[in-house]
Amino acid sequence: MTEDWLALNRANWDERVAVHLGPAGYDLAPLRAGRGRLDAVTEAELGPVAGQRVLHLQCHFGKDSLVLASRGAVVTGLDFSGAAIDAARELADELRLPARFVQAAVHEVPSVLPDPGSFDMVFTTWGTITWLPDLHVWARAIAHALRPGGALYFADAHPAAYVFDDMAGRDAYGRPGWFMPYFSGAPLVLDDPTDYADPAARLANARQVNWLHPLSSILGALQGAGLRLDWLHEHPRLTWQMFHTLVRDADGMWAWPDRPWLPLSVSLRAVRE
Repeated sequence: MTEDWLALNRANWDERVAVHLGPAGYDLAPLRAGRGRLDAVTEAELGPVAGQRVLHLQCHFGKDSLVLASRGAVVTGLDFSGAAIDAARELADELRLPARFVQAAVHEVPSVLPDPGSFDMVFTTWGTITWLPDLHVWARAIAHALRPGGALYFADAHPAAYVFDDMAGRDAYGRPGWFMPYFSGAPLVLDDPTDYADPAARLANARQVNWLHPLSSILGALQGAGLRLDWLHEHPRLTWQMFHTLVRDADGMWAWPDRPWLPLSVSLRAVRE
């Protein structure tokens, strides 16, 4: 394992905060106008959150945390980036939404949130688990946070889609080439200065470390931590332009332009026994 993976990834995400709050970053106008929404997949699946105690893992600068808070959830957002947590607190103050934000990595959940079973829901979506080397640690943090009967809502890019990438070239139809083995298990160390939200941005802290976690590893880690799968859905779209050939659909998601060649994202609900 790359020993400094956490420091490298934290520096990368600290720098992204200013990019994502900039003019070409996230659109916060609907949230500021009291009309904040989640992505189309999550909106269709999540259900009401009013009155629920929600832990938002890897919350970034809190946009979705504050959408949930605006709908009556009692939200704690957690992220390893100090810059992100500072921005989240400022945004919560600006919008006068009573969300709490904690700076910590996922593996620190039991120490920074020491009371087990404090939450009705753990919410974690889009671009999260590839930054983590050990899903058993991730799943145990979720189980620690949830009360018995509480649920995890998870949505992210499908691990099968990570096998491909435009960096590996494109075929005659513009589809991405083979990039990394599904069952590799090894860390992927990349020097990539680009940002998914602002194509013009160039990051100085470009080095990042990611892991591809097969679907069986995700489910196995959750089961091993005492969570029971309620449902799992696969989708031919996701929230960012993973491949050059993807196009925006009517809901603002990114999808295949012709046929659904392979799943682009996966979502699930799992309940703590």
